[in-house]
Amino acid sequence: MTDRILSLFVGLTVLSGCSPDAPDIHTLCLRDAIGNYIIKWEMIPPVDGRVKIYVSRNPDKFNLKAAPAVQADIRRGMAAYITNDNAIRQYFYLTFNDKAGQVTGARLVEMDSVLNLRDMGGYFNPDNRMTRWGMVYRSGDLSCLSTSDSLRLNGLGLKTVIDLRSSQEAELKPLNLEGVNIFRLPLTASTMDGILSFLHDERMRKGDAAVYMQDLYLKFITENSEAFAQALRLFLDKTNYPILFSSALGKDGAGFLASLLLSALSVPDETITDDYLESNNYVTFNRFADIAGSLALSPEIEKALLVLLSADEAFLSPLRQKIKADYDSFPHYLGSALGFSPKSCAKLQDILLY
Repeated sequence: MTDRILSLFVGLTVLSGCSPDAPDIHTLCLRDAIGNYIIKWEMIPPVDGRVKIYVSRNPDKFNLKAAPAVQADIRRGMAAYITNDNAIRQYFYLTFNDKAGQVTGARLVEMDSVLNLRDMGGYFNPDNRMTRWGMVYRSGDLSCLSTSDSLRLNGLGLKTVIDLRSSQEAELKPLNLEGVNIFRLPLTASTMDGILSFLHDERMRKGDAAVYMQDLYLKFITENSEAFAQALRLFLDKTNYPILFSSALGKDGAGFLASLLLSALSVPDETITDDYLESNNYVTFNRFADIAGSLALSPEIEKALLVLLSADEAFLSPLRQKIKADYDSFPHYLGSALGFSPKSCAKLQDILLY
């Protein structure tokens, strides 16, 4: 387990922050093929003793007076939590030799009809403060929920959904979510609009798709600043949580909003990039293979679609260069273009960081 992979999922914590000799603890939580939780940890340097794992549906409330759900030798490095309930997410609190602990959870929310639904908890900033679990989610289109996915989504206890899909997408597939405040903040263009264009124009090639994506990302800052500014303001109201923000594939508009949010929380750029690229694990051409096959697409168009379905640092590069040229840095962009001041960032950190 590398530091890079582990920091993407959960991050780093220290047993006793005052001691320079305290071991570093890396944790990771995944779900296996049948929905059980696999919890892993690594201590540097290694320590003998026992890890106790407590479980809760609420990541802010653990009954530490009750018996732990799982115990294991620290050196074992992993444990499993068996569950028959796949509709409700579980979170875990790990203590090592009954000392300071850490909350962890599975980042991916497994869904049948929704792409790329992820919990944004577990990311650390340089002050060793971690983003809270169960507060913010990001995802793809929510308009065609299966019955089981409706139950899973209800289990998240959402109060607010921010829909970033284009007006065309929202008109074709409107959201119908009961008991949730839906804020429509349509972006002026989207990946799905590009896919439709490419399917209707057999002359499009892989290079055209890459240019389309770069132009799309530039439009986030040239044409859609007000939509992102409105979205960020919603995160300053505690009564709006838990919040989910959604775009067609959960990787482009949602990816940029995630980067803005994490930047406001002072999460390092490397972690922000890793979070963006993680979409490649959950948005793949295989999910669209049947559609592609039925349309008898040419190999050139299939290659172009692969580009449109991907998250790529090359898409971000022109956007980052423009922000650097016009605003010097992401924090300055937040304040100058989006009206999200250092005071707003501090308030957001009070809400979203442990």
